Amino acid sequence: MASRVPLQLILNKIKNRSRGSVRCFGTVTEGITSPTASSRHLIGLEHDYSAHNYHPVPVVFSHGKGSAIWDPEGNKYLDFLAAYSAVNQGHCHPKIMKALIDQAQTLTLSSRAFYNDKFPVFAEYLTKLFGYDMVLPMNTGAEGVETALKLARKWGYEKKRIPKDQAIIVSCCGCFHGRTMGAISMSCDNDATRGFWPLLPGQLKVDFGDEAALKKVIIPPDGYLKAILGKALGGNPLASAVGIASLQVIQDEKLAERSAEMGEELRRLLAKTQQQFPEIVLEIRGKGLFNAVELISKSLFPATAYDLCIKLKERGILAKPTHNATIRLTPPLSISLDEIREGAKAFHDVLEHDLPKLVREKPKPASPKAQDTCDRCGRELYG
Repeated sequence: MASRVPLQLILNKIKNRSRGSVRCFGTVTEGITSPTASSRHLIGLEHDYSAHNYHPVPVVFSHGKGSAIWDPEGNKYLDFLAAYSAVNQGHCHPKIMKALIDQAQTLTLSSRAFYNDKFPVFAEYLTKLFGYDMVLPMNTGAEGVETALKLARKWGYEKKRIPKDQAIIVSCCGCFHGRTMGAISMSCDNDATRGFWPLLPGQLKVDFGDEAALKKVIIPPDGYLKAILGKALGGNPLASAVGIASLQVIQDEKLAERSAEMGEELRRLLAKTQQQFPEIVLEIRGKGLFNAVELISKSLFPATAYDLCIKLKERGILAKPTHNATIRLTPPLSISLDEIREGAKAFHDVLEHDLPKLVREKPKPASPKAQDTCDRCGRELYG
């Protein structure tokens, strides 16, 4: 792999810039940045012109294929996030790309004000595949959560005859379902909720695996999902065509079965690293290729999971932290066994070689940060 631009160089350049200095970092023609702009320039542009609502790992995706990603400088990485599992079939799968291009050249949007010739086919395919009666299309995961909240409340009032304004939504402490208002109202993520109170009322928090707490929940009878809800843009023909192709790839290439096999190998390799570093790795958990490594924050101090993800990036592996002490490892389901082993080795090497240096050299605050607790229920959070 080619040498990579040092992170500190990028951050120092951004820190020392003014808004008027954008043109110093790349080629700009008639106000539009050249598509050949450098990673440093593109990160700077986003810093200057996009709201700072996210904390990305500083790598720029230029193009991808399967489990591999390349940045504008030609450096290759293995993607162990897969866009939060949105590209489980791998980047730019040829069958999915063909469906996308073919449909984009025919019709892209109709709205739900009219019928189109793709969504009915997709709806039938999806419901038969998963064994449901009907589907309501949404554009994002958080939007799906919001709709599920509405659907549950509507069923509660109309079918269960819950008294007006008394419906309760049950969610688990430590969950995260998105950043919309209903989603954060279920969340114990202080970063997502602070500054947005009052949250939606009618919420009950329980611990994961707390059977006694769940006795408050009444299991709904068959048919409780029958409801009428509206959505203006869901079910567009472009998304429907791509959705059919995406599911066909999962079936044809047996990606679910492959995920189970590859996931077992990934967790086996990570468990060996945990045995070598029990004072650092608290838990390895996951199903299939949807996995997380929970670290012991006191052992990392003053480093964080984000710092380790930067070191993984320097070793050619792209992963994303969750809070201060958890790293997601959710590669495409199409990833190869050799790539799984490469990712697991990189994680081991970061703990063995990079973390000790981080702990020694990263500036330490006057005192360690106090254990974060949930603003809502007082539970300790995140390692």
